[in-house]
Amino acid sequence: MIPDRVRAAVDLVDPQPGERILELGGGPGVSAGLVCARLGDGQLLAVDRSAVAVQRTEARNAEHLAAGRLVVRQASLEELDLPAASLDKAFCLNVNLFWTRDPAHEVAILRAALKPQGTLHVLYGTDGPSSADRVTAPITAALRAGGFETEPVRTEHCMGVRAW
Repeated sequence: MIPDRVRAAVDLVDPQPGERILELGGGPGVSAGLVCARLGDGQLLAVDRSAVAVQRTEARNAEHLAAGRLVVRQASLEELDLPAASLDKAFCLNVNLFWTRDPAHEVAILRAALKPQGTLHVLYGTDGPSSADRVTAPITAALRAGGFETEPVRTEHCMGVRAW
């Protein structure tokens, strides 16, 4: 069963055929499968610090790995070597680093890796314990400080910030 927050997050990201997308902290790979199903000849780089999460993502999405639509890496964002302006989109769902500490370094990495018209979605399920204001205010401030324009996004099952 796919959680409603995951479906809602992927719908907000709106993957398109041919896009190059980064997912941070993808956990067991549920959203990776949904994204890859929409990418056609595009590619998703799914990154998680957890070896178990990486293994689960690879097992769940073996067909996308074999087709070249999915690349999975065990790493933190700052460990990645992302070429400048190489991503159409980046997103994360329920990744706390953007609002629990100063994410200036990570924001700078994402800003450099996104194409000029690229978008970043920092998303959270609405079923969590934190209110939208508690989460989105510090994220918005950090993204704006890093040179992004922002707007809040919210659906029944997902909330967060879209940045470009």
